Amino acid sequence: MTPSVTVDREGTVTGNTYDKYGSTNPVDVGCGEGVLTQQWAARIEGRVVGIDLDDPQLHAEWANRQAPNLEYRVMKAENLPFADDEFEVASAIEVLEHVPDPEHTLAEMARVASRWLLVSVPREPLWRALNMARGAYLKDLGNTPGHLNHWSKRGFVQLLSRYGTVEEARSPFPWTMLLVRL
Repeated sequence: MTPSVTVDREGTVTGNTYDKYGSTNPVDVGCGEGVLTQQWAARIEGRVVGIDLDDPQLHAEWANRQAPNLEYRVMKAENLPFADDEFEVASAIEVLEHVPDPEHTLAEMARVASRWLLVSVPREPLWRALNMARGAYLKDLGNTPGHLNHWSKRGFVQLLSRYGTVEEARSPFPWTMLLVRL
């Protein structure tokens, strides 16, 4: 599938729609096409919930990625309609750079998760430099459409440390991924 920038019905940039994940009960905030969400559902017996914005392309992808223990919901991450500690894990893979208030979103994720946060974001300023090197988004100095927030690895670790203990930090090129024990 060719990458394309998509916008939800409210005008929010939902990101680049393509299979970015191809190369015991989690909630996957900003699950996109549902690739990772469906893989979790296939590996665990518990309930798996994927949430994202209202985007017809995502709905079509979700229809092709089903499992008995998997549900998809259309919603924003700022006010999750779940009980405290309802999930063991809350994840946001390549999502927090898109949300208007990442600290509020993280607080919501930490509220609904009982044990773990699993999060990743593009590593800055490397991400923008790579975009510039390939001639992308030059008028925006390499900033990908919809990226509202930018973190270095150190800055992202500091942010997530407010919610728990960063148990593991990995830097697969060019991202920062953190596992946080709540």
